[in-house]
Amino acid sequence: MKEKAGFTFIELMAVIVILGLLAMIVMPRFFERIDTAKITAAKVQIKNFEGALKLFYLDNGFYPSTEQGLQALVEKPTTGRIPKHWREGGYLEKKQIPKDPWGNDYVYLSPGRHGEEYEIICYGRDGKEGGEGVDADISSSEL
Repeated sequence: MKEKAGFTFIELMAVIVILGLLAMIVMPRFFERIDTAKITAAKVQIKNFEGALKLFYLDNGFYPSTEQGLQALVEKPTTGRIPKHWREGGYLEKKQIPKDPWGNDYVYLSPGRHGEEYEIICYGRDGKEGGEGVDADISSSEL
């Protein structure tokens, strides 16, 4: 009688269990890196907004109002204080306001909550004010 070469069901189950255990060890670290990268990306984007806002200020002598928001960096405001020297083409390269890394809108306040001229806020992963860790707010006033 010929013997068939191959793996038994028990051997296959043992391999699957070992792979599952390895995944349980590696995956949390992997997801932690993704969250860290998103926090860094939000900080970089806020810095980019700040650069564009400074250019807006240099051209016009004031920052956009809260009502005009970050949209004033890509479209000339038509309400509130109208900028006289708004740069044709806007102040952001892509001509649109990007979402934060979690897909939420950035919040723009002028004046800021702590007395600064403006404040740009990302509410973190949960998209809500407050929170800790990955859910913590990222504010231009703290960068």
